[in-house]
Amino acid sequence: MQSIIDAITEWIKEMLISGIIGNLTGMYETVNTRVGEIASEVGQTPSQWNDGVFSLIQNLSETVVIPIAGIILTFVMCYELISMIIDKNNMHDFPPSDIFKWIMKTLIAVLLVTNVFDIVMAVFDVSQTVVASSASLITGSTRIDIESAVGTLDTVLAEMDIGPLMGLFMQSFVMQITMYALSFCIFIVIYGRMMEIYMVTSLAPIPFATMGNKEWSSMGQNYIKSICALAFRAFLSMVCVGICSVRITSAVTSSDPIGTIWSCLGYTLLLCFTLFKTGSIAKSIFNAH
Repeated sequence: MQSIIDAITEWIKEMLISGIIGNLTGMYETVNTRVGEIASEVGQTPSQWNDGVFSLIQNLSETVVIPIAGIILTFVMCYELISMIIDKNNMHDFPPSDIFKWIMKTLIAVLLVTNVFDIVMAVFDVSQTVVASSASLITGSTRIDIESAVGTLDTVLAEMDIGPLMGLFMQSFVMQITMYALSFCIFIVIYGRMMEIYMVTSLAPIPFATMGNKEWSSMGQNYIKSICALAFRAFLSMVCVGICSVRITSAVTSSDPIGTIWSCLGYTLLLCFTLFKTGSIAKSIFNAH
């Protein structure tokens, strides 16, 4: 009778051990793939990320938004001219040179609006160069080699009783679900940033049309700050990857396999959280509203 109980106990232990290792093995592959995409995705300019979407946004901006920006520019520059005349005591003290200044200011404003895409893309080109340089300096890898920890887990699990094994099985199941959720969150951060860039870029001519007047130019100045924040958010993402790569490397080399798995989960959660924070951090640095 005792031999039957021992056999059943051994069978349950083997089933739990295989279930735990099955849950843990490969559960980081999706996260590894998403994290590996960070450097390649955030380092691309909007035109490189998707040619079709970029062409669509550019066509919408040039055919739909620029005419509206032209109307706004006309109003702003007329308001600027009226303000200049009123400020000079109804033209009693109005030098002709001010007219030439207004004409030059209007020409510059028109050039800004008509070449807004080139200006915005230049900002992203600069940020791409910074990201490429930072990627070469980040020599570590965020790829979690959990197989090395799982390889030594067999011996540890074989010495445990059924009760702790069942508890660890539930932990591994929760880990697996959590990792899929984290990989989805990383996907949202990476691709959500590009969607935000395309939406902000599509309306670029309108804030640039306000740059010709001191009272209205705050809209255009804040837009430029927002573009810089979006562009250099990619660099902050690379900083997050670099920090977590160092911590994950030290966690995987730990002698405690179960602690290693929980540490990797914690650092992955930290990476996801900090990626979400890069947007607000970049806006605070560039003072963008």
